[in-house]
Amino acid sequence: MTLQNILVVGGGTLGSQIAYQAAFHGKNVTLYDISDEALTQAASRLARLSPSYQEDLQASPAKTEATESAIRLTSNLSAAATDVDLVIESIPEIPTIKVDFYSKLAPLLPKEALIATNSSTMLPSRLADSTGRPDKFLAMHFANMIWIRNTVEIMGHARTNPAATAEIEEFTREIGMIPIVLNKEQPGYILNSLLVPFLDAAFKLWGTDVADAYTIDRVWMLATGAPRGPFAVIDVVGLRTAYEIFSQQPGDVAKAVAQKIKARTDQGYLGLETGRGFYTYPNPAYMQAGFLTALGDEKEQSTVTV
Repeated sequence: MTLQNILVVGGGTLGSQIAYQAAFHGKNVTLYDISDEALTQAASRLARLSPSYQEDLQASPAKTEATESAIRLTSNLSAAATDVDLVIESIPEIPTIKVDFYSKLAPLLPKEALIATNSSTMLPSRLADSTGRPDKFLAMHFANMIWIRNTVEIMGHARTNPAATAEIEEFTREIGMIPIVLNKEQPGYILNSLLVPFLDAAFKLWGTDVADAYTIDRVWMLATGAPRGPFAVIDVVGLRTAYEIFSQQPGDVAKAVAQKIKARTDQGYLGLETGRGFYTYPNPAYMQAGFLTALGDEKEQSTVTV
């Protein structure tokens, strides 16, 4: 079976990237979101991807224009689910929202359609029954900036049909990605099992005022030779995702971190996608000469502390 007709659910940072990547490689793509406002934001995200594909992949303007035009945007779920081969869900990391969505989606899909979740944290077995087709359901995790960080972690559960896994693996290659099939379920897959504890530690140092974000990044970069520190990485991941994670964690430290993140997101400092998170883009401070040896006098001006 060729997975040609793709429904991407959720037009956020990763949902928009997945839709664009699939359309760029010739798939028929529909992007669904819950409102016209959400779709307007998704359209803006899609448009902002075209210059990156031109610069990083040497795509022609004609190619990127055709890619944008090929993605159908809709808030009508019934229409979106018609004649679909694969659904890739990329909606908020809240179990009740995902379960409720799958329950609405299941009766609308063709019998043979596959469903994949792009969840960063939840196991597919936790969501499988709500899909109405647990044998055709698995996780398909993309990293941010997927056109250059082109890995997809594919993780089934005990009831996933191996044939479904094989189809997803082939689809992954067809859209220019590298499939990584996990042997069993693991919260956070491989990437986030390594990344999340690192970012969690950085956030807790910052959230409890042990040090500011620039100092934490400098220490990491100086001591390891890394090209960027944890808060530069967080800008790529997105501050909304970070807030969703910390706002659901118990304890005073998590609460303090969540409040400090919210102070930034409330001002539109969402990370790389908006041009401002902990750094200002396209020329962030950590890429400037003298950043590693500065004592903080060059910190970017803002109404919230770094």
